[in-house]
Amino acid sequence: MQSLGLIAGEGVFPFLVARGARAAGRKIACIGLAGSVDPAIASEVDSYRAVSVVRLNAWIRTLRRQNVSEAIMVGRVVKTRMYSRWAWLHNIPDVRTARLWFTRLRHDKRPFAILNALADTLEQEGIRLIDSTTYTADQLVTRGVLTRAHPTEAQRLDAQHGWELCRQISVLDIGQSIAIKDKDVIAVEALEGTNAMIERAGALCKAGGWTLIKVANSHQDMRMDVPTIGVKTIEKLIAAGAKCVVLEAAKTTFLEREKVLAAAERAGIAIVGM
Repeated sequence: MQSLGLIAGEGVFPFLVARGARAAGRKIACIGLAGSVDPAIASEVDSYRAVSVVRLNAWIRTLRRQNVSEAIMVGRVVKTRMYSRWAWLHNIPDVRTARLWFTRLRHDKRPFAILNALADTLEQEGIRLIDSTTYTADQLVTRGVLTRAHPTEAQRLDAQHGWELCRQISVLDIGQSIAIKDKDVIAVEALEGTNAMIERAGALCKAGGWTLIKVANSHQDMRMDVPTIGVKTIEKLIAAGAKCVVLEAAKTTFLEREKVLAAAERAGIAIVGM
């Protein structure tokens, strides 16, 4: 088989893809997005190079040298670092990225527009992005109550009430998660990401017992934008006093399913796929 390209951002997801692809007999040529990727991914792949997120030409050259015709792009880019005081020193784009930014993306720089532009540019160069769960289908959230702990009646009502609210926030491209209790929205995810929002919800709701609802983006493309929940998320939820998690089934993935569910079981947190 040809080598699979892996464009890796932050977190465990790139590791799961690498292990799943290698188990399927694929060699892996990995580009690590500098400032986001865990460099330990290098030990899980056949070739590795760290590249800035705004150096698209370097992505393409690296993958083409490895004879890559299809790739998977997973892992979060740490957006908050893009807004730090000296971020521009590390994020000076190459010519191709700058051209893309000031032409196609001139009037729409929302995440899904950027991801689609990246996918189209790669495909023009003979590198097709494929479904990022191709080698991790066993990690996808399934429908129903996934833990021994079940939601309380109040949590079920919060899930029903908050589900459409969360989807509307996603449509507006604000975020993909909310914290809710007794039908009151405690916190809404934005630039900071889910884990930081969980901390904020815990600070605002000292009594605990609230519910996290997390949905896929309304413009979701399974090649590039799959919401995740990992052990770190469960640890944050425990510290913040949450007791229920509602996830969009088939469009959200666990980062090591068994470990996540075991951590939730120990804490008495109910996890539901809707």
